[in-house]
Amino acid sequence: MKWSKLGKIFDPTEHSLPHNCHEFAQSPQTLVLSDRVRVYFSTRQRDNVGKYLSHIAFVDFDKSMQHIIDISQHTIIELGDLGCFDEHGIFPINVVSDGDRVLAYTTGWNRKVSVSADASIGLAISHDNGLTFQKYGKGPILTASLNEPFLIADAFVALYGSLYHMWYIYGTKWKQFAEADAPERVYKIAHATSNDGINWQRDGRQIITDRLNADECQALPTVFQRAQTYHMYFCYRQAHGFREQRSHAYRIGYARSSDLTNWVRDDSNAGIDVADDGWDSQMQCYPHIFELAGKAYMLYNGNEFGRFGFGLAVGDES
Repeated sequence: MKWSKLGKIFDPTEHSLPHNCHEFAQSPQTLVLSDRVRVYFSTRQRDNVGKYLSHIAFVDFDKSMQHIIDISQHTIIELGDLGCFDEHGIFPINVVSDGDRVLAYTTGWNRKVSVSADASIGLAISHDNGLTFQKYGKGPILTASLNEPFLIADAFVALYGSLYHMWYIYGTKWKQFAEADAPERVYKIAHATSNDGINWQRDGRQIITDRLNADECQALPTVFQRAQTYHMYFCYRQAHGFREQRSHAYRIGYARSSDLTNWVRDDSNAGIDVADDGWDSQMQCYPHIFELAGKAYMLYNGNEFGRFGFGLAVGDES
């Protein structure tokens, strides 16, 4: 599939957001409603010592994806209590329509001492069409384990038949590339299944092969189906130098599968790349695929990890 870019459609610096947030609209994720498309994203607030807290907000578009209808001004989901896995933020959130409720799979993160952060996946449930979410509990539903020791994050959940599938990332190591540098994280994409969307059985393996090197970082999978083939888009980068060097920054990758478990990576068919200049010229990251009126659309972030918003592309299957 080739993707035709429709440009940046939301810039958080141009709008009033809850929690006095002024920048970042990261990891846009959709909930398609009868009269609008609700796009959730993670934005950032400075706390009283100048450090970031990540909050969830949303913007509602009409069905053409050209006009903003509304922007949330209230708390969508509360951050965690002192010492909880989501004490310092939620980034990202993935929402799934499930009958008369909406499930939200959250990545909660908290600051550490020897490394910058850790993360786990939580669950929250909405009974008001996604306006607000109440946590299923104070703890996570998927967290560190024997073979996935830290950084469990970036859930994407889909229901096929009676089985819930989750694609997510897990950390493999923290690596210090120079003595004066802070440690950098390395993470890969994995898969789990569930009968109820709460209790998960993990495959326990990396499912997307590395392209760059063994330290390649893979993030935010999104999956959709066309005919008998499943398509995954994700982003990947070098583990070091990605903040400063364009060639090391996030790009969008692609893989396909016939069984939701075994994936063949083929980034040459991603169908989208960074621009020569402009808002997505340095990086492309955090893709999300959704379907509307028979067409596939991709939301994604550009330079500086979505500091200045997200854009939209439409798929061309010809």
